[in-house]
Amino acid sequence: MTSRVWTIRDVLDWATKDFAGRGIESPRLDAELLVAKALDTDRVGLYLDLNRPLVDGERSAIRPLVARRRAREPVAYILGYRDFYGRRFTVTPEVLIPRPDTETLVEHALECLPKDAPCRVLDVGTGSGAIAVTIAAERPLATITATDISDRALKVAIDNAERLGVADRIRFERADLLNRAEQYDVIVSNPPYIATSEMASLQNEVREHEPLVALEAGDEGLDVVEALLTAAEPATASGADLLIEIGAGQATAVNEFATMNTAWQPVAVYPDLNRIERVVHLRRI
Repeated sequence: MTSRVWTIRDVLDWATKDFAGRGIESPRLDAELLVAKALDTDRVGLYLDLNRPLVDGERSAIRPLVARRRAREPVAYILGYRDFYGRRFTVTPEVLIPRPDTETLVEHALECLPKDAPCRVLDVGTGSGAIAVTIAAERPLATITATDISDRALKVAIDNAERLGVADRIRFERADLLNRAEQYDVIVSNPPYIATSEMASLQNEVREHEPLVALEAGDEGLDVVEALLTAAEPATASGADLLIEIGAGQATAVNEFATMNTAWQPVAVYPDLNRIERVVHLRRI
């Protein structure tokens, strides 16, 4: 890259071709995001300055970011953030990267929460805090408890809550599921739901970089979901709502387990943007 004059356009084209040749799914977008980070600008800034030659220091800043993506490190970890529900969340390898699928969970949880009255919410397995922080921001009268088994994940979540101005309404607790039988109006969770047999087929970005504890959940991928259904009963009264993100094809099994073994009854199953059943909505009887 140093034997010629390289413009922003040249570097973007080169990185895009390199990423595409390595089977990376969104090569152009990834190239734009990483080059923009290295140059301390945004994607619009890149396109306003495409023909500007890069100086040595700029090329040096780009190279390690490209190398990390070549090694299939997720772009969100390289950037240090991921946008979710219109807000920017810090992410590190200690937490699962928030995804659009989980916005489906948040959207339907918000439908269960009043805009003009207090309510109590529990977010189980909060990770980056994306769900809890979003609900706190969208429902200013809500008080929220957010749990996670990882102290390091909780540090990330607390940082996000403080930076986005809602830390005063979220209590963060270290817990495997939940700590106490406090009563909640709505419980939400994006738990681990990948079956052990499916782990090897995940993208390298996920399997090699995201936290295993946030992904794998036993032979059928339902160990944590079933444990949550049982643990959540004493923390709720009749009429409380429970919304859980699930994997493709798991909705029937979750609803059957709830009906046969718990005081939760199915309300609905909501699809994500790809029309895959993604969220199970249950109600306490």
